[in-house]
This record gives sequence, structure tokens and C-alpha cells, in this order.
Amino acid sequence: MIAATGVDESSVHYRGWRVVLACFLMAFFMFGFGLYGQGVYLAELQRAHGWPGTLVSAASTFSFLLTSVLVIFTDDLLARIGLRALILCGLTALGASTALLGLMQAPWQLYLAYALMSVGWTGMGSVVIATVLNAWFARRRGLALSLAFNGATFGGIILVPVLLALSSSIGFRSAMLGATIVMVVLVLPVVVVFTSWPVDASRNAAGVSGGKAARHSRKELLANASFWTMVLPIAIALLAQMGFIIHQVTFLEPLIGRASAGLAVTIMAAMAVVGRLSLGLFVDRLDPRLACAASMMSQAAALLVLLQSQSPTVLLICCAVYGFSIGNMITFPPLIIQREIGSTAFAAAMGLGTSISGIVSAFGPGIIGLVRSVSGDYTMAFAMCVVLDVVAAGIVLWRPGKRAEVATS
Repeated sequence: MIAATGVDESSVHYRGWRVVLACFLMAFFMFGFGLYGQGVYLAELQRAHGWPGTLVSAASTFSFLLTSVLVIFTDDLLARIGLRALILCGLTALGASTALLGLMQAPWQLYLAYALMSVGWTGMGSVVIATVLNAWFARRRGLALSLAFNGATFGGIILVPVLLALSSSIGFRSAMLGATIVMVVLVLPVVVVFTSWPVDASRNAAGVSGGKAARHSRKELLANASFWTMVLPIAIALLAQMGFIIHQVTFLEPLIGRASAGLAVTIMAAMAVVGRLSLGLFVDRLDPRLACAASMMSQAAALLVLLQSQSPTVLLICCAVYGFSIGNMITFPPLIIQREIGSTAFAAAMGLGTSISGIVSAFGPGIIGLVRSVSGDYTMAFAMCVVLDVVAAGIVLWRPGKRAEVATS
């Protein structure tokens, strides 16, 4: 049991909610710069330096794959240098990365910037956010996670348009340097003041094990059926989700025009916020596996209807329904891990699970693009996404054995 269970988590005075604010800001800038902003970098670096799109895209792929490797060791880093130091290292690396993106002159600097961004993900990404909130919350854990991870969606909704507007008015270099300064000014004091473990929570209570124990817990996780029936379906669903998100505009533009396709993206992002907030209010009273399966099936149904209609209204509604569950795919894993694997192996399970799902989902856009090229349109590609979501929903409902504690003392 974690330290938070003996206090009133519903009180606005509970310190854990200030930790949620810190995590919201971390997610806002980490996902805004590290995920959604990459489309901006692709366009601006091509324009500024004449570099081919394949060069910048390859750097993005390199960054995502490196991140998927580094996050495996999050629990070791938490045990070795501590929570606040790890977050500050992540903030420093992300700030160096975004500043370098504005200042760079040579292609090798692009890969250095993206490598630094991967370090930023390790210190400020979803594994650290989920681990610290797991330590602070028990009864309102789902709501805390939903509120914090909404920072990721707002990072896409707010930061990307701001970067585009600033790049047009003052130039990409000044835009990146200015945004970096704002991030440091906002995040640094909040992290220093608010981020910590609960006062009476030990390292193990927070899901952090020492080096040898952490390595042993990862070995046992790979032999744990509950772990795999959580990781595999999430990875499969995220593969389909990433594929649809990247190809959404290309699919919709011939049907409803560029402006309406852009509106569909906005609606989907807005519904992701609504979905996280709505689920956060009730998820702590729900079975997370059932809720996860329902979310996957709703996305499958939305895609199925999308393939059957050419009505602009229906297509926009389908994108709204699909978006409702987008954000929750990274909210369910920590809830399932805490219930079925336990807090002592929490950081190890989150790191390993995030790594596996990250590597698998990275292939989503490429697979969808390949199927579309072979078949001639998106019907077969999105039908495959429907099948993947249904299969994922079936796997996540499988509950092998009893609750398994994997971490060792």
C-alpha cells in the first residue's frame, strides 16, 4: 500500500494535486516539443537548410527508438539519482535539444538534438509521470493520471500553433529559443518546489527498486502473463492508433477537403481531452481492463463506420468518437500494473511496457502506408486497424492466474 492512502486525496489542499500540476507541465512541454512539434521541425528545417525530408524523418525515428530503449532503465535511474534530479536532467536535456534545433547548422547536430530529446523523454515522459503519481494517489489515481496526461494533448493543441505562428513572425530560430526559455521559466520552479515522493513513502513504495532487484524484476516481468496481456494489446492498439493519426488527413482530404480534414484533427484532439477528463472521474471505480477493451472497441467501431460513409458530418463524428479514447491508451497501463503487478515493480513494469509498446507502435504509420500502397486505397489499411483493435480488446480481457507480485526485496 502506498503512502497516499491514509490522507484525503479529494482535498484541494492535498500536496499530491500540486504534483499533478508539475506533471501536467512536464507532459505539456515534453509531448509538445518531443512528439507533436516534430512536424514543425520537419517543415522548418527543410525550409531553412534545404535538408531532405528523409533526413529529418530518419532522425525522428532514431529518437523514438532510442527513447524506447532508455525508458527501460527509468527505475534504475530513480533509485540511483532520485526523482527530482532525474526530472531536472530531463528538463536540461530537452531544453538543450530545442535550443540546438533552432541553432543547428549541420546534419550531425540534428541527431545530437534528437538524442538529447530522448534523454528528455526518460526524465520527463510518461513513465516518470505515472510512477510519481502512483506514489501519491490510491483512491484518485485514475483522475490524477488523466489530468496530468491531458498536458500531453494540450501540448499539441497549444504549443504547435504557437511555434508555427512565431516561426512565421520572428523566425524558427527565435521561436525555438523563446519557447525554450518559457519552458524553463515555467517548469523549473514547479519541479523544484512540488515534485517529491510522499514524506513517508519508501523507495519500494514508490515502485523504485535498487539496481539488482530492478534487473531481477524485469526478468520476472517477461515471464509474467498478466504483464503481457496488458502490454501486447496496448502495443497493438497504439500501432493502429498511430497509423490512423498519421494518415488521417491524407484519407479525409479527398473526401471533405483540406479545411474540413484539419477540423477533423482539431475535433479529435479536443475529444481526447474530453475523454481523459470523463474517464478520470469514474475510472477509479471501474475495472481498467474492461474500460480498456471498451475503448478499443469504440475505436474499431468508429473506423468501421468511417469506411462506410462519405458524409462530412458522419466522418467528423467518427473522428470525434475515435478521439474520445486516444488519450486513455496511456492512462490504462499504470492502472492495470498497480492492480495486478504491484507497486514494488511499478517503475520497472512501466519502463519495460512503454519500451515494448513504443517500438511496436512506431511501425504503425509505415505499415498503414505500405498496405495503402499495395491495395491502392485506405480501405484495406483501416480495415486492418479495425481487426487489430478487436484482437487487442480480446487479449486485454484475458486475466491469467492470480495477482502476481514480481519485485523482490
